[in-house]
Amino acid sequence: MKLVIAIIQPHKLEDVLQALDTNEIYLRTVSNVLGCGRQKGRTEVYRGRKETGNLLKKVRLEIAVNDTYVQPALDAIMKAAKTGTIGDGKIFIVDLEDCVRIRTGEKGNVAIG
Repeated sequence: MKLVIAIIQPHKLEDVLQALDTNEIYLRTVSNVLGCGRQKGRTEVYRGRKETGNLLKKVRLEIAVNDTYVQPALDAIMKAAKTGTIGDGKIFIVDLEDCVRIRTGEKGNVAIG
């Protein structure tokens, strides 16, 4: 079992969710977050002065999947979220030790679905 965490641009969320649906990956959590990577935020001119905003709006997508769904999830996210410009985001894959479905008490791969 793995936890796939993707940080993507907000305007690409619908494309990513549709791509995940196409690959039969339905269980996910989406959060609005702030952050910056190599682009170090953006610089804007306001009343003649340069203002730097270090934190940009991003979307964090968390998907718990069984091992057979890791690669399809990665492929779907990468294809749908890519614009080819700085700030497209990152994907992290973390080992998931266990999962418990609260309603039934099921554990492991069965609990993920």
